[in-house]
Amino acid sequence: MRQSEKRRVRNRRRLTALRRVTKELQKHLAAGEKEKAQALLPKLMQVADRAAAKGPFHRNKVARIKSKWMRKVNELGRG
Repeated sequence: MRQSEKRRVRNRRRLTALRRVTKELQKHLAAGEKEKAQALLPKLMQVADRAAAKGPFHRNKVARIKSKWMRKVNELGRG
């Protein structure tokens, strides 16, 4: 198997993991379940940081993603 193909598969797994967590977080935010959304934030941070460290995302993009979701979770409590 070619090295690029192996990397593509690994990167795809990391992107899918991040997408899965963000979709679940979005579902909880839409339902107004702040506690469940807050419980998912550490998982999001872990998956996003790993995606930045291991390849598919630049660290600045990951910082934007993390900031965006933290802001949405915090705004849910105020509204």
